[in-house]
Amino acid sequence: MSVQTVLEKFHAAAANPKKQLDTYLAHGDKVVLTAPVYTPEEIIHSMGLVPMGAWGADMALSRSKEYFPAFICSIMQSVLELGMTGAYEGVSAIVIPSLCDSLKCLGQNWKCAVPSIPFIPMTYPQNRANEVGRAFTKAGYERVIADLEKTTGAKFSEEKLAASIAVYNEHNAAMRTVDEALASHPEITAAQRSDIFKSAWFMRKEEHTALVREFISELAENPVVEEKPKVLVSGILCDSPALLSIFDELGIQIAADDVAAQSRQYRTDTNPGLPPLEGLSEKFARMDHCSVLYDVDKKRVDLIIETARSRNVKGVIVALAKFCDPEEFDYPLIKKACEQAGLPVVLIETDRQTVNYEQAKTQLEAFKDIIG
Repeated sequence: MSVQTVLEKFHAAAANPKKQLDTYLAHGDKVVLTAPVYTPEEIIHSMGLVPMGAWGADMALSRSKEYFPAFICSIMQSVLELGMTGAYEGVSAIVIPSLCDSLKCLGQNWKCAVPSIPFIPMTYPQNRANEVGRAFTKAGYERVIADLEKTTGAKFSEEKLAASIAVYNEHNAAMRTVDEALASHPEITAAQRSDIFKSAWFMRKEEHTALVREFISELAENPVVEEKPKVLVSGILCDSPALLSIFDELGIQIAADDVAAQSRQYRTDTNPGLPPLEGLSEKFARMDHCSVLYDVDKKRVDLIIETARSRNVKGVIVALAKFCDPEEFDYPLIKKACEQAGLPVVLIETDRQTVNYEQAKTQLEAFKDIIG
């Protein structure tokens, strides 16, 4: 299978999640939606259910405005819009974590706006790294299990969870490897890079892992034929075709990311030496470097600088999701750290409702001139 053939498979899954959903449903599978940011997919997978990401879509918003104010994250609005307009018809449930105020609102609004699809909350603690926090997380997982059993009729077992944890650890490793490999292959466009990460939300992880490994193998045979200015992109989401086309038009290579929907998902593995549920709770306790995870030291900022230096990037692009308070609070710290490190930094605003990114294009044109 050639690199282009594998990339086409990634694109097919990333560009048409509804087709993926319909295929699973036609096979008799029960699908459970997983909302951002850290939904316990391993539990859903272990119960024989298909986890499928619900990160919204680039679209006009209408009916969801009945439930949300205008000044709230458009990711949440578009998830609800898709639910209200029937795009998720046939799924068995949606699991929504409580890691920001907008997610809390999404869960409560979902109960009223989309009563045909049961809402299952996953309540995480902010102080997650101590004994009490780990116990709280475990109790949250146990509630999700009970709700899934009641809603879908599927049964949970620790043995099956251990097997699913192994599947997800393998996928994490594959995604970290492909992220490193892509840094050395500027011929892979920003849009294609996005497809690799985005498709993971709509495929069973063992299927996606096999495709990623095939891609890595084929990519190793590809000679690097050009060089492009390298950047690191940070934010919650950066998958808009209109925005990514600007990166590719300007010849800017995304050599690393600190994006919640991309590399942030794959930094932390579950310890297979612990009992499965305790292992998942301990994994969450160790997770860090993210705007929606409580961290008084803001170690995310240091990681951005370290990653930028290790990948030899020329600048940092912050793709700020409009009205995302956690990201907005972190931006001044990121900007200051980049300036101290001698790294040019630019802020561009993203929104699920944006059709035209001409303003961002002007910013990125000027930024490219700066980074050479």
